[in-house]
Amino acid sequence: MTLTSFPFLVFAAVTVLLYYLVPRRGQWIVLLVASGLFYAAAGGWYLPFILTTILTTYALARVIENRARADEDYIAAHKTDMAKEERKAYKNTGKKKRYRILLAGLVLNFGILAVLKYTGFTVSIVNDVLGLFTDSALTVPSLILPLGISFYTFRSTAYLIDVYRGKAQAAKNLGKYALFISFFPAVMQGPICRYNDLATQFDTPHKAEWDNLSAGLLRMLWGMFKKLVVADTLMVAVKTIIGKPDSFGGMYVLLLIILYSAVIYGDFTGGIDITIGLSRMLGLKLAENFNRPFSSKSTAEYWNRWHITMGSWFTDYVFYPLSICPSMQRLTKWSRAHLGKAVGMRFPVYLATLVTWFLTGLWHGASWNFIVWGLLNGVIILVSRELEPLYAKFRKRFPRLTASAGYGRFMCIRTFFLMGAVRILDCYRNVPVTAKAFASIFYDFSHWKDLFDGSAMEKLEITLPVWIIVGLSTALIYFVSRAGKETPVADRLNKRPALWALACLGLAAAVLIFGSYGIGFDAGAFIYQTF
Repeated sequence: MTLTSFPFLVFAAVTVLLYYLVPRRGQWIVLLVASGLFYAAAGGWYLPFILTTILTTYALARVIENRARADEDYIAAHKTDMAKEERKAYKNTGKKKRYRILLAGLVLNFGILAVLKYTGFTVSIVNDVLGLFTDSALTVPSLILPLGISFYTFRSTAYLIDVYRGKAQAAKNLGKYALFISFFPAVMQGPICRYNDLATQFDTPHKAEWDNLSAGLLRMLWGMFKKLVVADTLMVAVKTIIGKPDSFGGMYVLLLIILYSAVIYGDFTGGIDITIGLSRMLGLKLAENFNRPFSSKSTAEYWNRWHITMGSWFTDYVFYPLSICPSMQRLTKWSRAHLGKAVGMRFPVYLATLVTWFLTGLWHGASWNFIVWGLLNGVIILVSRELEPLYAKFRKRFPRLTASAGYGRFMCIRTFFLMGAVRILDCYRNVPVTAKAFASIFYDFSHWKDLFDGSAMEKLEITLPVWIIVGLSTALIYFVSRAGKETPVADRLNKRPALWALACLGLAAAVLIFGSYGIGFDAGAFIYQTF
């Protein structure tokens, strides 16, 4: 049941209706039951895995918090009997015990994720190595991959770490904690919510308000428009290009960079719009996951605007802990002594960056193309950082040029194509094929004539009227994003009911007439749905 399917829309409508009909103290129960039914409908065999995550992280967080409180009470009760060093030693002993409990929870839950998601990839690597010495090979197992396992694993482990760090209180109500992990609008593709952001909202009764219902509904329709009219339509051309890499090189690969950027943006932001819109209708506010990423002037800025909750998760729970861990501090000391101050200062930070991006790529998918994608992003960010002194000199030498709007647009376009070029690793799913296809841009000019004689349109299996519709839709998305830079358009239209109704009717009509539900198209699953 995808977010754009008719059954999901009916399910969401019934949930919203019941949510506001029951006594307000029972609203969270409606959401918990709805989330359980939604997840069970996705696959009965998925339930044991998400329940294991819920129960283990809930119980271990309670143990960690109770032990921390017991240690504090003991020290307070024996403050006069214990010397300063004794108190310090007692605290360290207690912290080590709590750390072992935390580690057990992380190993268990990341272990489940690793086994289910990466066993096949690991076995294939082993077979490649064995193939160098023998003809025998291990059987690649076929394991189920529970819906949204990467997303709910990240939410639950972040909660467990925050409790250990003292940044969050352990949940007392198991049902409300289960709702946080399984909340059905966000369980499939995020955003990766933090416990402190949602826990209080589930505790707070909500009444039906026009602002929330109207803005939420309009945002859901907007998300469906981006997904069904733009992303799924352009995916036809994307699949045509990547389906025959030997036939569609040169210009078509350049076109692929543009088209797939529009596809992934429409697909992912469309799904997030539906999730945030539905949550808004329930009176709940989820974290924003995108902030006009194609307006970024650098790769670092781009990753502060694209998939924001994923980036902040890796920053808070991988990069920073790795950067300041004792092993990294020892490496920093060693590298400064043996490699020089300049290299020594960079080496540990750059190592932490590359490890973080390696894991980011691996999180996206169990294959080499995603690993290379992650590492390339890390390398590009590091190279940009090294080149920053040159950029500063250039800005100082040409202040009027670099301050102009035209130069700013150039930087945005440069970042767009740079990120788009790396992103086509997601299209071909094969590193050598991707490298060959990208290289063809610079030596294969035979296909450019297809743009001028109109044959490209026929080869990509999309007619001229459809291209016009998608082009106008893409332009609309661009202008709406700019108009909503300060205040979202949906919130502005709350105060103008006539325009709100017209916008809703227009989007609904566009989806039904021009979207995947129309003639010749078929609604596809969201790209991030099974993460």
